[in-house]
Amino acid sequence: MRALVVYCHPKKGSFNAAVKDTVLDKLRRGGAEVRLIDLYEREFAPVLPACELDAYLDCPDNVEPVARDVADLRWADTLIFVYPTWWYGLPAMLKGWLDRVLLPDVAFLMPDAENKDIRPGLTNITSLGVFTTCGASRWLTSLIGAPGRRTLTRGVRLICAKGCKVHFAAHYLMDSSTPESRAAHLGKVGKVMDKLIGKAPGARAPSTAVA
Repeated sequence: MRALVVYCHPKKGSFNAAVKDTVLDKLRRGGAEVRLIDLYEREFAPVLPACELDAYLDCPDNVEPVARDVADLRWADTLIFVYPTWWYGLPAMLKGWLDRVLLPDVAFLMPDAENKDIRPGLTNITSLGVFTTCGASRWLTSLIGAPGRRTLTRGVRLICAKGCKVHFAAHYLMDSSTPESRAAHLGKVGKVMDKLIGKAPGARAPSTAVA
């Protein structure tokens, strides 16, 4: 397994960092090759500039500004996102990563004379993991439509390999979470990761820092 973990949170000691550590620990214990993209640590620029938009369809030159990330994406067979849900959606930093990195001829193929719609480009990705925290409850998030989750588990999933498996876990009501709820959720993350990598449970979860 070659796993690319895309992590998005501005605080080092956040609960999302504990989730990320659990994910990485499970992957390494499972023998996976791992690459981590920490968007805030790298100070990734999320805004799609006019020059990149002008060159958006100029394949393969459109890759140049984000070549490092594209190389990581093409290397992986497993793609995992760890992030907080803000306003029911993706943090701007993560949404900007999708805008700039999931390019034509990388993530999808543009329509042509024989195809009226886009086609999958991430056919190397056979497993997708999504781990998030939500301030709102599960029912309220669902009522709004869970746009962040849908973007990844439906939008990104549709441009991955046919039969790509999706693994998801969210800690809802994060604003009123307790040490017990956070510890329980890290246990859940561990179990979801066990399913993702096909290994028996057993890795110990890291500390339960508050988001």
